[in-house]
Amino acid sequence: MAGELSWRKTVIKYRKFGRLDWKASTLGFGVMRLPSLAGDPSSMDEDEVVRMLRYAIDRGVNYLDLGYPCDREWHERLTRLLARALQDGYRERVKIAANLPSLLIDSPADVERYLDDHLERLQTDSIDFFLFGGLDRQTWPRLQEMDVLSRAEAAMAGGRIKNVGFAFHDYFQALREVLDAYDNWTLCQFQYSYMDIDHHPGAGGIRYAASKGLAVVVTEPLRGGRLTGTPPDSVAAIWAEDPQNRPLSDWGLRWVWNHPEIATVVSDMSTMEQVAENVALADTVEADSLTVPEEVLIGRVRDAYRKLRPVPCTACRGCMPCPLGIDVPRIFELYNDAVMYDDVETARSLYRIERHDIDSCNECGACAAACGLKIAIPDKLKEARKLLVG
Repeated sequence: MAGELSWRKTVIKYRKFGRLDWKASTLGFGVMRLPSLAGDPSSMDEDEVVRMLRYAIDRGVNYLDLGYPCDREWHERLTRLLARALQDGYRERVKIAANLPSLLIDSPADVERYLDDHLERLQTDSIDFFLFGGLDRQTWPRLQEMDVLSRAEAAMAGGRIKNVGFAFHDYFQALREVLDAYDNWTLCQFQYSYMDIDHHPGAGGIRYAASKGLAVVVTEPLRGGRLTGTPPDSVAAIWAEDPQNRPLSDWGLRWVWNHPEIATVVSDMSTMEQVAENVALADTVEADSLTVPEEVLIGRVRDAYRKLRPVPCTACRGCMPCPLGIDVPRIFELYNDAVMYDDVETARSLYRIERHDIDSCNECGACAAACGLKIAIPDKLKEARKLLVG
């Protein structure tokens, strides 16, 4: 595919980026799944990474997302490699978004340290979009107490940051609190796919953020590849009714792009073929272009996936807070996703990264008593533990 499309002069679509006088390519380039050497995740095929990134920029992609640095050493090597890819005038053709995870902020000085490290490794004078990552009802009050936004404001005054934003994964009311607490947000980033229409913060959250003048950036439109693998039989039977027989990746991206409130969709791409295919697809899509039968088909796929969930939790959080600090709805979300998408490895990895601890449960039963769906939560937590902890 890459060879077939390399000659093509693509005219990628662009959308207004919130209140800024700038338009973003509908496809953003995510770097968290760039190709490694010999299957070693700690290494990178440097020449191929440069080729992929420049291919996309040459065809109009102008938003580069540096991702979430779970592995600091790997991410440091990655950003230095990106500096090489952005030489020869390519830096001037893209805007860079850097994400500082909230869990890594222990003091206000961490903002400056993280920013300085990125500027040095990227060999650039400024970061176009500086995001506070992982904002939710727990992390946001802590960042407010540390007054980290004043450090970001100082960096903006000094020209090292152009705009400030946040990445968010929580319920709608928490989003309102974040948006209403600060007037200078430029963008917000959500994980969003056709499986997330009413989830953290869902379509309502996207519309609300856009109504406040923020640019909405979407990541994980394919749920980290979970929506493009071999689907379960009940889901495959529905996709088989597609008269156009589109690839599953096309369906996932088209559904997200169908939302006019979304400025750009970041896709983490791992091969040149994926880059070429996504760039070509982004050249054809328009907002509000899905037909009613297409919307119905995707809705049926969503319902078929949801029927596979082992726990009927709606994440209403009526069971929270847990006196022992166990995030029951999030654990059930990881458990459900592992089963729905037959992807235990990702769920286990997230369980560890997010530092959950089912073993601390003392089975007091307070959560079960508060659950409107009468879920036997302690028993379900034991089931989840068997899968997520092993």
